[in-house]
Amino acid sequence: MSADPVNILPFGQQVLAKQAFSTLLGAQLDAFSPGHAEISLPVVPGLLQQHGFVHGGVLSYLADNALTFAGGSVLGDSVTSEYKINYLRPAKDADRLVAVATVVGSGKTQAVCRCDVFMVRGEERTLCAAAQGTIRKAG
Repeated sequence: MSADPVNILPFGQQVLAKQAFSTLLGAQLDAFSPGHAEISLPVVPGLLQQHGFVHGGVLSYLADNALTFAGGSVLGDSVTSEYKINYLRPAKDADRLVAVATVVGSGKTQAVCRCDVFMVRGEERTLCAAAQGTIRKAG
């Protein structure tokens, strides 16, 4: 995912737009700089499970993709090698979800990244999941 390090947000937005699943969910890359990525999506009824919470798979998608964008911002074209997610509280009554990922450490071929997923109601952000993963340079 390497591009001009001064302003890589437009490049990252082009990459996200090529991901059919991300487009289906309505995901947006809101921030993208070396070592940092933020992806958000609107909460719509089709993302809820039977108890009215956002499905855990949606939270997991956000964490996975934000982790990979953060890692890719320092490695170039990358894929997820592994990640772990902890669901801290149900995501309910939210307008949007936001995943904020940062690089903890990186080398030539891999980066360890962490991500917090927040539910957003108006201006209020509440942490609902936390993840950590290893991102590897593709190819």
